Amino acid sequence: MRTTNIPAVILVTLATTTSPAFAVDLPATSRAEIDALLNRLGASGCQFNRNGSWYSSAESKAHLAKKLNYLVEKKKLDGTEQFIKLAASSSIMSGTPYQVRCGDSQPVASQTWLTTELQTIRANAASPK
Repeated sequence: MRTTNIPAVILVTLATTTSPAFAVDLPATSRAEIDALLNRLGASGCQFNRNGSWYSSAESKAHLAKKLNYLVEKKKLDGTEQFIKLAASSSIMSGTPYQVRCGDSQPVASQTWLTTELQTIRANAASPK
């Protein structure tokens, strides 16, 4: 007769089906980069297009901060690039890509704009002071 270790089976099942509960917190470096990105967006004066409507940079910063907080709370975020991809590139509801328009410039995909800003942030952090 074969016996099964029920507590072990339950533990393995929980560990594999509820893995987000065991996810690692967002690294401090990534959080600092994301905060810097949001601050750059908020201070940029650029407009942000979500689902066909243009919003101010301050409104856009607040919107993305809410999405960030949700993803962090749910432990679904492990880095800055993932934040850009999951929260700041397109609408979760419609799938429509976000755009950024600065001044009279043509709109660009928010993923492109934020990735460029992230490269600047990282270059500034790496350069000797």
